Amino acid sequence: MSFGEGVAEEPSNSGPDIIRENEDSFKFVDLFAGLGGFHLALARMGGSCVFAAEWKEHLRNLYQANFGLLPAGDIRSVLPNDVPDHDVLTAGFPCQPFSKAGEQLGFECTEQGGLFFEVLNILSIKKPRYFILENVPNLLKHDQGRTWKRILDELGDGGLGYEVKTAKLSPHNFGIPQIRERIYIVGSIESLENFEWPAISSQETSINSILEDSPSDAKQLSRRASDCLEVWQDFIERCPENVELPWFPLWSMEWGATYPYEDETPFADKTMNGEKALKGYKGSHGVDLTSMALVEHRWEALPSHARTPQMLFPKWKQNFIRKNREFYQSNKEWIDPWLPRVLEFPSSLQKLEWNVKGGDRNIWEYVLQFRASGVRVKRPTTAPSLIAMTDTQVPIIGWQKRYMTPRECARLQSLEGLKELPKFTTHAFSALGNAVNSSVVEMVARKLIR
Repeated sequence: MSFGEGVAEEPSNSGPDIIRENEDSFKFVDLFAGLGGFHLALARMGGSCVFAAEWKEHLRNLYQANFGLLPAGDIRSVLPNDVPDHDVLTAGFPCQPFSKAGEQLGFECTEQGGLFFEVLNILSIKKPRYFILENVPNLLKHDQGRTWKRILDELGDGGLGYEVKTAKLSPHNFGIPQIRERIYIVGSIESLENFEWPAISSQETSINSILEDSPSDAKQLSRRASDCLEVWQDFIERCPENVELPWFPLWSMEWGATYPYEDETPFADKTMNGEKALKGYKGSHGVDLTSMALVEHRWEALPSHARTPQMLFPKWKQNFIRKNREFYQSNKEWIDPWLPRVLEFPSSLQKLEWNVKGGDRNIWEYVLQFRASGVRVKRPTTAPSLIAMTDTQVPIIGWQKRYMTPRECARLQSLEGLKELPKFTTHAFSALGNAVNSSVVEMVARKLIR
């Protein structure tokens, strides 16, 4: 393979707003480059990027526009020997196979699961002095810890011989207003005895530090989104002052439901009793299952979280169901008149996560987010973690009744130094959700690279 693309030709690839402390002090490669968060961080330290790889075509072109370097494409088509010599390898290898939000197929994921081994191949051939890897925290627990053990074995004494250290870090630990915990893995061919992770800051954060004042190009709330939030605000206002809004997720579909969830599940009942299954029970929002002739209809009338093919629910799910039913029984007098209002919305909007315990009971004072797990309400000290999968989960600035812009989200990822962002907002939010936080990377790198 020819690397006329993917290899830097001139020092001009240092990117925007770079202050070089020592010209060409070290060389690095940027794998799974995305928007270039690793590039920005290491270039600020005087590093020179000699190779990058990114499989998405529009991001490859954007990377060239921002850094003067066209990345190679699919890393699986790259021969390790063709990667230029370098001092530091960086890679935010795809997290989807290991994320709680996905199917957690890990290395078995046919599309992305094996990409870690492409990183491993380059490390084994080129032997850079250091590496910095980033992924989701669930990587440590995936497959009961076996995935992480294999990664450590491959990188450490059982494999390539690097000394490896790991930490969970989030931008909000360093004064950046975003809660986004990620696992950082650093390695060195020399001892890491004197390596220390960057010190956690006690500095208070505020999302206002990265916001613009009612930007004209911000996406406004749809009528449906606004109506949903108003319905939940009505719920909050109906809640008596002496009743504390719960810390656990509110699942309105459990209010009135009686299907089994502790000693057995609806799936277990269906497996054992066939066409007679679920008779005598109530489903979502108290709908009578007995009156339904077909078991398929009774099954569909259950909450989606109750339709999983499990003989026994995990303890956390049992706990949430039990607490929701207890909350309803204690408060049904004021909940029942409200309950019909939420029925017009899809399941994900029938749930509320009130993460502002003790705060004012005004939903419009907070940072909001529509998640599969429900409508999330958070204090304005930080933004929730950016999500790559869809632009419908972009954080909402409640007091301005609008979504955050790509520019603001770029500041959350410390990527304001980029000259350009993806042209289409869906591409921009997806790329920003996948990006590494440039400032966090830089703080780690400064501790590692001496």
